[in-house]
Amino acid sequence: MAQYWFKQKRFGYGAGLPTAWQGWALLAGYLAAAGLAIFVPRLFTDQPLGVLVGVTIIIVLTVPFLLICEQRTEGGWRWRWGDK
Repeated sequence: MAQYWFKQKRFGYGAGLPTAWQGWALLAGYLAAAGLAIFVPRLFTDQPLGVLVGVTIIIVLTVPFLLICEQRTEGGWRWRWGDK
């Protein structure tokens, strides 16, 4: 049985806040990497190319992040209308 890192959302689709330290670490790492992906490429390239490189890096980071979140969410990802 897999340990869940995220709680299911009460309303809507997807994952809620992390419930384990691994989830918090994953979220913090993703946010730090996304911040660097926007800032660092602009230092080494001209402005339009730096933005393109940053957006590409964010897309490459986001796909595995979402896949891990989906696998580690208690109850999986589905649309929820709240408690009934």
